[in-house]
Amino acid sequence: MSGSIDLYKDVWVFAEQNNGKILSVTFELLGEGRKLADSLGVNLCAVLLGSGIQDKAQDLAARGAQKIYIVDKPELAVFNDESYTAVLVDLVNKHKPGILLCGATTVGRSMSARAAALLNTGLIADCVGLVIDPATKNLLQTRPTLAGSLMSTSVTPGHRPQMATVRRKVMKEALLDTGRNSEILLQEVAAEVLKSRTKRLKLEVEAETTVNIVDADIIVSGGRGMQNAEGFAILRDLAGVLGAGVGASRAAVDSSWIAYSHQVGQTGKTVCPKIYFACGISGQIQHLAGISASDIIIAINKDPDAPIFKIATYGVVGDLFKLIPILTQEFRKLLKK
Repeated sequence: MSGSIDLYKDVWVFAEQNNGKILSVTFELLGEGRKLADSLGVNLCAVLLGSGIQDKAQDLAARGAQKIYIVDKPELAVFNDESYTAVLVDLVNKHKPGILLCGATTVGRSMSARAAALLNTGLIADCVGLVIDPATKNLLQTRPTLAGSLMSTSVTPGHRPQMATVRRKVMKEALLDTGRNSEILLQEVAAEVLKSRTKRLKLEVEAETTVNIVDADIIVSGGRGMQNAEGFAILRDLAGVLGAGVGASRAAVDSSWIAYSHQVGQTGKTVCPKIYFACGISGQIQHLAGISASDIIIAINKDPDAPIFKIATYGVVGDLFKLIPILTQEFRKLLKK
């Protein structure tokens, strides 16, 4: 942070995009950002970085962004922690937003942490609630703690911008209005800002037929109780019937039974589905931290004393290799009707 706090005004949303498609979490942030901006009497702005992405500005305008800062450079075609962070920090120092929101995605978490350190400001991760304190005009940021058993509210009173990453699917998307007009502000940055010590050499796309767990309304997850990689076949069958994503505990990933991209928990992905099936997962606190925002948790485990049952909405004690195929068969019958 440089200069007086009073110089920092607007609410900014980092508009995360992948291959030119704006992620839905951006629209959720714009919906929440609108409330914050109205409370403060300031502008709601979006920041869009990439290459060949200027035509996506209208998508942000339609969701309520009044100003859209765009840096469109070939060097930003692929996300890179170093260059994206440097560009974001450069824009913040130039325009001084009071609040900066990012999605709690792999990109958002990584970039925002680096940016907060460089800006000498605070960052609250995985927020599920944001509101302006009417007395101080500070941003009150609420997040789950202790594996979701408690909620804590934090504030950054002496530094700007106030930064937060926000979990997906916990806030409503901004309403779509294609008639909105916004101020498009193309930004230039110095060549050295775009430089990076690393570059992507190759992209290997994982062959997966189920839904990405970050976007899934239903997730079927397996843990050590799946016994081996072949054990996940019954989870994929159930997920296929339900249109669900397939998740895993760290133990299953560390055993190389399934790829890291499926890992749920403190060292994996935080998810917030409507229904979470925890199959053969004991329920260590690191895993619980990643699923606490789930609406319904259904646990299937042969150990009646497994910690997962303490937070499960519904629990079934039994042999998952017998129970899951039965569930799959019954769901298939019901959904055909």
